[in-house]
Amino acid sequence: MEFASLGGFTLSLNLLKLTWKCCCGFRQYVLSSLCQANLRAYGQWAVVTGATSGIGKAYATELARRGLDVVLIGRSDERLLKVAQKIKNKYGRKTHTIRVDFTEGNSIYSTIARELHDLQIGILVNNVGMVCNDHFAYFMETADQKKKITDIINCNILSVPQMSRLVLPQMVLRGRGLIINISSEMGLRPHPLVTLYSATKTFVIHFSQCLHAEYKSEGITVQCVTPFMVSTNMTKNLKVSFFVKSAPGFVYDALNTVGHSTFTSGCLSHALQAFSILLPDWLRMSAFFIRWLRKSGNTKDYRKDVPREKGCLTGKKNK
Repeated sequence: MEFASLGGFTLSLNLLKLTWKCCCGFRQYVLSSLCQANLRAYGQWAVVTGATSGIGKAYATELARRGLDVVLIGRSDERLLKVAQKIKNKYGRKTHTIRVDFTEGNSIYSTIARELHDLQIGILVNNVGMVCNDHFAYFMETADQKKKITDIINCNILSVPQMSRLVLPQMVLRGRGLIINISSEMGLRPHPLVTLYSATKTFVIHFSQCLHAEYKSEGITVQCVTPFMVSTNMTKNLKVSFFVKSAPGFVYDALNTVGHSTFTSGCLSHALQAFSILLPDWLRMSAFFIRWLRKSGNTKDYRKDVPREKGCLTGKKNK
């Protein structure tokens, strides 16, 4: 009887948890479309990093559609001006462009601070990001490793706290503000063959959660978004489907979750994927699965070209 009671209690608890998750998901991804937050209430301007393509461009465009003026930050003057002109023509919003390369590290933030100084920043979208390789690859397979490691850390990690540092003081003084940090499903758990990218996105998740805990009492919301596959240049413009969202479609859904969740997959499709198809860690980290990923990605096995005495893959120390 005791075991039966324990089993019944455990089953009831799990059913209660599932019901709660379903209710939260329904509110976050369904009801949110009927009850959208007034994003204009956060302030006049939204700042979007990596705003010239993909998710960043979609955030800039959607925020302008919802009534905000937009600061576009990227590394190409031509592409920045093109997006800015489109926003002005279509939505009649003010725009401001800042050309910087986030891979350059600390040197760029004095320029950004100067450009943002007189603007009332209500929303910051930390979107800029990059990958090491365009295919599944071992860490040591990355070309020009020394530079690429520094670039991806500057771009994916350093940009998030540095940009937050620039806008938070003004937000705290006004008692309101929204920071949206774009992470990835690959930051939720370790993903071999995209090692550095996965690790940088884990930083974004932890930073976002801690920052929100620190500043929510000041009226600041910090939301972390962890999408699965979105059709962008980074994903080689995958065909849009139920599983792969277009950038504008994803951002429309993700912005609807503001005010309903501070940690979100962004859309119902990605939330269902996160709930149903995540592989257990033991399988994702197994040699069998790594070999399968490499084969499915049709990647070259660089080990044939690396002298064995370097011990790059075997883990052996140089003698």
